[in-house]
Amino acid sequence: MALVLAALALAGCATTTVTGGKTPAQKRAEIDRMARDTLDRLFEQNPPARTLYDKAYGWAVFDNLKLSLFLSGGGGAGVAVEKPTGRRIYMRMATAGVNIGLGGQKYQVVFLFQDRHTFENFVEIGLKAEAQANAVAGKTGVNAATGFTNGMAVYQLTEAGLMLQADISGTRYWPWDELNQHP
Repeated sequence: MALVLAALALAGCATTTVTGGKTPAQKRAEIDRMARDTLDRLFEQNPPARTLYDKAYGWAVFDNLKLSLFLSGGGGAGVAVEKPTGRRIYMRMATAGVNIGLGGQKYQVVFLFQDRHTFENFVEIGLKAEAQANAVAGKTGVNAATGFTNGMAVYQLTEAGLMLQADISGTRYWPWDELNQHP
């Protein structure tokens, strides 16, 4: 239990550094800007991802900060977009686990959704990415994706560039109610 509480505390710290002290409108604008910049970087570093994006029903981008001190925890924010309607669903994410080591990593994750069903499941139910990470990756690894696996393609980018394998295991994604209530 103490491990879970410590990991959640780390996740809370990471999330507040991304969006703390801002109005909902400012948070949405910051998340939208991050998402545009991340997609631009993805298409520049992996041109085939553009073709897959063009075929996708929807997409989501998250900005994450993961910290490790024997326990790992992280958190972040993002947006999922339904392309046919332009509907935007702002979301949060958190990750927790046990890790040997000390440090931190900032990275972005891009999800591409093949169909409405996969997109809706992600935004309404959320995703507990453990077994799903392996199911999406298939045999070639997530960032090598040139097609959808189980309705999704996943890419992870760091400051150093596109990662060979995305690590989304132990991560949960869910709607951010505060940002989805528009006046």
